[in-house]
Amino acid sequence: MNEMHEPHDDRAVMVAKAPTGIAGLDEITHGGLPAGRPTLVCGGPGCGKTILAMEFLVRGALEFDEPGLFVSFEESIEDLHHNFRSFGFDLKALIEQKKLYVSHVKLSRAEIVEAGEFTLDGLFVRLEQAIHQVGAKRVALDTMETLFSCLSSSENLRSEIARLFQWLKDKGVTVVITGERGASELTRHGFEEYVSDCVLLLDHRITEQVSKRRMRVVKYRGSAHGMDEYPFLIGDTGFAALPISSVHLDHGVGTDRVGTGVPDLDAMMGGKGFFRGSTVLISGGAGAGKSTLAAAFAAATCEKGEKCLHLAFEESAGQLIRNMRSVGIELQPWIDQGLLSIQARRPTLFGIEEHLMAIFREVRRMRPKAVVIDPITNFLSIGAPWEVKSLLTRVLDQLRGMGATVLLTSLTPGDGTIENSEAGVSSMTDTWIALNQKMNGNLRQCYLYVLKSRGMEHSREVRELKMSASGLSLRPVSAAGSEDNQRREPSGSSEGIR
Repeated sequence: MNEMHEPHDDRAVMVAKAPTGIAGLDEITHGGLPAGRPTLVCGGPGCGKTILAMEFLVRGALEFDEPGLFVSFEESIEDLHHNFRSFGFDLKALIEQKKLYVSHVKLSRAEIVEAGEFTLDGLFVRLEQAIHQVGAKRVALDTMETLFSCLSSSENLRSEIARLFQWLKDKGVTVVITGERGASELTRHGFEEYVSDCVLLLDHRITEQVSKRRMRVVKYRGSAHGMDEYPFLIGDTGFAALPISSVHLDHGVGTDRVGTGVPDLDAMMGGKGFFRGSTVLISGGAGAGKSTLAAAFAAATCEKGEKCLHLAFEESAGQLIRNMRSVGIELQPWIDQGLLSIQARRPTLFGIEEHLMAIFREVRRMRPKAVVIDPITNFLSIGAPWEVKSLLTRVLDQLRGMGATVLLTSLTPGDGTIENSEAGVSSMTDTWIALNQKMNGNLRQCYLYVLKSRGMEHSREVRELKMSASGLSLRPVSAAGSEDNQRREPSGSSEGIR
């Protein structure tokens, strides 16, 4: 996804905005929702409209000292308390502190028809009292479709809703209105025409049996905003949007080094290993030793008393511990000491967005100095190459900002060249190590070389990688076999985005 930015004019009058406090949403909207104006949030059932509306109020009360009013036309107050408790929102506490007022309005035809004419005056009175009671600065109405269901004819209702929106504007409150998406219009009854300031569209789709959530700013009067579709997630802390615009190239850099876990490889990297906080890619075919090199790096990190998070998407933690023990790499002691955490899961367990949030959650909990993701190419089973690249871009940006060293492994297709990185992340890495396997008579041998390592002197020689019970070592390739064993130059292009 390419983020489009409108040119900024410092002389332009900026629209006053109410920050949402919702992760990612303020970046997409360039500061929040229009203050003192109505915003429509529309989408199909279960896409997260009510959650976004309530979180806007909760975070407004907690983070920006703006009390809120939530008016529900469907769910009872008790149901709302119960449902939002799962996100860590204590609505009852906010209500007791007069930071939030929750009202369940049950409307019937008899209540909204007076003397044969339709009127929302009764609703106006309720809103006026509730706004005054807590000094509400933010209001959420969920959902407007209930009003239309009360009458067979919507002509008078439309004029009353227009009057409602203008009344709320005159009150100076920032309003979020939710509406069900229609077949050919943004809402079933087309009342989006009355909400002319900002419209957010939420979408929950199933693609190849994988759940995906996307959001888009359809319009935002008087303000620049992100123009693309953005992934979002409803997690255990609420609503979170995931804009690629959050990725900045402003993380700090240094000259400190960290060991690779293989002394001979350290020697190839100028005798000191990788730069701390850098991103390392190890690519190669099946059985070439990618996971083994990754485990050696993880163990070396723990030996220095630093924490390492190992994300395994191919082997279980038990398999990884057993298999690495056969080449002299002991991982269990570091797990017992709390320095190593192995999180093993199949990529198909979640969608792309769920994996991203799970990684962020674990990183925030552990605060590791090093992270291993083995292998990144397995994500291609649940997303297109551009989606996988988008996920990895966000992960790398988060980890670089923390100063963590990241090691990625990538499986090279059997019919592809070693230099092809199928997940398309080679340009985002600082160091790229390639593994190649060749048959020498009846013996299969593995060769390692450094394709690139930004900012440092490094060996350009091809070395043979040996794995035994005593550990890993790299040996020079004999001159007689150098022509056959030299690395293949890049040719063709991978199926992924490079």
